[in-house]
Amino acid sequence: MAALSDPVAPAGAPGEIPFQEGVLELPGAFKLHFGGQLDNVRIAWRLVGTDGPIVAALGGISAGRQVTGRSPRGWWSEIVGPGAPLDLHHHRVLGIDFLGGSAETTGPRAGQTNFPSVSAYDQAVLLRQLLDHLQLASLRAIVGASYGGMVALAFAERFPKSVGHIVVISAADRAHPMATAWRSVQRATVRYALKKGEGPEGLRLARALAMATYRSSAEFSTRFDAEPERIDGRFQFPVETYLLARGDAYAASYLPEAFLCLSESIDLHRVDAARITVPTTLISVIEDQLVPPGDMQALRSRLGGPVELIQISSLYGHDAFLKEGAALRRIFDNVLRTAQ
Repeated sequence: MAALSDPVAPAGAPGEIPFQEGVLELPGAFKLHFGGQLDNVRIAWRLVGTDGPIVAALGGISAGRQVTGRSPRGWWSEIVGPGAPLDLHHHRVLGIDFLGGSAETTGPRAGQTNFPSVSAYDQAVLLRQLLDHLQLASLRAIVGASYGGMVALAFAERFPKSVGHIVVISAADRAHPMATAWRSVQRATVRYALKKGEGPEGLRLARALAMATYRSSAEFSTRFDAEPERIDGRFQFPVETYLLARGDAYAASYLPEAFLCLSESIDLHRVDAARITVPTTLISVIEDQLVPPGDMQALRSRLGGPVELIQISSLYGHDAFLKEGAALRRIFDNVLRTAQ
C-alpha cells in the first residue's frame, strides 16, 4: 500500500493548524457489503494536530476529511480546534472522505449510472485499512454524527478492539421509514433531472427539500414568519428563498451521482446493535425530524455494551451537531478525556 501525502503544515503558520494528509491507494479488488466490487480504491484522509490520542470525526454525507481549519473552512470548524469542544490541545482528529462521495476518495464520476451501492460497513472497513496504513492499532474514539454516526456503529460492530468509545449523534441502527420517505423523493427528483440532462438543478431542489427536514419547525417559525415578496410576477416566501439558496450552494460543490449513492447508503443502513459491545454515548435531539428520540431510545435498549443516552433540545433539529457547541463541549469533556 502506498500513500501520496502532502507535507505537514508548519506549526505556527498564520491561521493554520498542523496536519498531515494523503490519499491511500488500495490495489486490487475491494469487495462491497451489498455485492460487487471496486478496483483500486482510494481513501483520502487528514490528521489534524500534533499530539494526543486520535479521535475520528465523521459527519453527514457531504462532510469530508477537512474537519477544521479556515482555508478552506472545515465542515466542523465550530466544534473542532484548539480550545474548541473537540479540543486539539488534547486530541488529534482524523477525517476521511467517504467512499461514494464527491471528494477525493473513490466515488462516481459525473454521468456515471452504474456505481455500486455502498454500505456503512464498507466505510468502516476502509477506515480500518487506513488505520493499518497509519500504523494505529486503535482509535481513542469515533465521534460520528448523522451518516458518520451510522459508520461509527458499523465500525464498532465489526472492529470492537479498534476503538475505545463511540459517540453517536443523531444516528440509529436503522433508518426511520419517514426519513426514508423524504430521501426517496429527493433521490427521485435527482434521477428525473439527470435523465433530462439537468442533474445540478435536480440536486438543488433535493437539497432544498432536505434542508426543511434538517431543521426544526420552531426555528423556521422564528426565522421566516414574514410576508412574501412579489418577484418576477409571483410571490416568493422567505423560507423558499433560504431553502433554494442552500440548494444552489450545495449543487455548486457536489455531484448529483454522489448524492444518490450516499443518500441511498443511509436508507440501506442496518447494524446488529446487540453485537456492539464498545462503550457508547448516544446524543439525541428532541427536535430531530430524521432520527426521532424514540429511535435513539430503541437503539439504547438493543446495544450489547455499556451505553449512555443524552438528550438535548435544539432549534437546529438534526443539524444540532453543527451548532450546539456548548452542549457538545460538556459531553466531549466528560467522555473523551476518560475513554480508553
